[in-house]
Amino acid sequence: MNQVDEAIARYHKLLETETFRDLGWVEQLHQSMKSKQLELSGKPVSAFLRPHFVTRRQYEALEKGGEGLWAAIDRMRQLVLNSPALLNRLDLLPGERMLAEVNPGYKHFAVTSLLDSHINNGAMRFSHFSAETPVGVLYQDLLSDLYYDIAPMKEFRKRHKLSKIPSVKYLQSALLKAYKDFGGRRLPRIGILEFKQPFETVESREHALLAEYLTAHGNPAMVISPEQLEYRNGVLRKGDFVIDVIYRCVRTHEFLVRYDLTVHPLVRAYREGKVCLVNSFRSDIAQRKAMLDLLTDETVTAKFPIAERKAIKAFIPTTRVMGERKALWGSEEVDLPEFVRKNREKLVLRPNGESTEMPVFDGATMDDVQWDRACKRAMRERYVAQEIVPTVTAKFPISVYGSLEMKEMQVDVHPHVCLGKVQSCSTWLTPANSGFSTAIGVTPTFLLEGK
Repeated sequence: MNQVDEAIARYHKLLETETFRDLGWVEQLHQSMKSKQLELSGKPVSAFLRPHFVTRRQYEALEKGGEGLWAAIDRMRQLVLNSPALLNRLDLLPGERMLAEVNPGYKHFAVTSLLDSHINNGAMRFSHFSAETPVGVLYQDLLSDLYYDIAPMKEFRKRHKLSKIPSVKYLQSALLKAYKDFGGRRLPRIGILEFKQPFETVESREHALLAEYLTAHGNPAMVISPEQLEYRNGVLRKGDFVIDVIYRCVRTHEFLVRYDLTVHPLVRAYREGKVCLVNSFRSDIAQRKAMLDLLTDETVTAKFPIAERKAIKAFIPTTRVMGERKALWGSEEVDLPEFVRKNREKLVLRPNGESTEMPVFDGATMDDVQWDRACKRAMRERYVAQEIVPTVTAKFPISVYGSLEMKEMQVDVHPHVCLGKVQSCSTWLTPANSGFSTAIGVTPTFLLEGK
C-alpha cells in the first residue's frame, strides 16, 4: 500500500469510529461553509467529506511536467502565429483568427491556465490544456482552511503531516504582473467578465467571491457581463466603474455567436490597447485540441529542446485531427479514418473546440455500430481522435440525508499555471459510474508530507 492509499484508509477508518459516527462535525463543516458564502442554492459547494491527498513527490512531478508542457505549448504558439500553414491546422473560426492576431500588450499567451491531469500509481498524464480562467482557485484556499480544522482531520494530523497549497494569491499576483507588462502604472480596477446565468453556478459563485477577495486585498473588482460594458473616450467601464483589467471568464466562441466584433465595447477597447485582457483572445490558440496534434507531430517539434520533447512524449496522449488523410500514429503511418474505426476501445473522439453542444465519444463505452456512426460525424465536423487516458477513481465520503455514504469518484487534478509556473492545484470530482448524481464538484487538495 502506497503512502496516499495508506493515508486514505486511515482517514476512512477514523470516520467509522464511535467519535465520528455522530455527524455533528459534518453539520459544523456545512455551517462554516455557509458563513463563508460557500453555498449554491442553499447547499454546500462541496459535498465531499475528505480532501484529496497528493505526495510532495507527486506535486513536484506536476510542477516539472506542467511547466515543461507550458513551455512547449508557448513555443508552438509562437510557431503557429508565424506560420499560416500551422495556423490553418488549428481550424479556427474567422472571428477567432481575427482576435488571435491582436497583440494583447503583454508577452504571455496565457496569464492563468490549468492542466487536466491524472495521477495513477506515480504515473502522470495530461489530457487537456485550458487557457480559460481556472475554476477552483479560490475554492482551494477557502475549503482548505475549513477542512484543515474539522474534527476528523485534527485526529488524522496527529499521525500524518499535511501542508496547504495556497492558490489565489498567485492568481492576483499574475493579474498585476500582466497589467504592469501591459503598461499599467496604477492600482488596477478589475472586471470579472462572465455571461449572466439564469441561475447561480459553481463558477459564478466563485467569481463573486473572487471579486470580494480582490477588493479586500487592494484591487477594486466587480463581476460584469458583456452587455453591461461601455467604451467612451478610450475608457472601458460599467456605469461609474472604470475598468483597467478584464479577467475573462467567457469562452471566445460563445462570445462570437452573441456579439458583433466590429462594435462591441470590449473588442474595441482591446484592439485599441485600452484594456488589459486576461486571458487574451490569443490564448485560445493553445486550447484547441488540434494544438495537441501539432505537439505530438514530431515533424513539427523536431527542433524543440530535448526537455520539452520528453515532456510531450511522456505526458500528452497522441492526438490527430480527423479527416481523410494519412497520419503518423507513434512511429507508424496509418490511414487515419480506418485506424480510428479499428481501434475503438483505445480511442476517444473530442470536439476540436470548446463547444458544449458537441459530445465526446468514448470508444470503450460504445459498440461497433455506434462507433462507426460517431466516426462519420467526426469526419464531417471539427473533431480529433485521441488516445484514451485512463481515468483515476477513488472512494470519497459524502453526506446523504444525515448519513455518511462512500461514493466512487473520478479524480481529476488541475495544476494551476500562472505566467508559466505551476503555483497550485485543485481537484475536481465526478461520479465514476454513469447516472445522475448531485455529488460533483471540487474538494481541497493537501500535500501529504513524509512521516
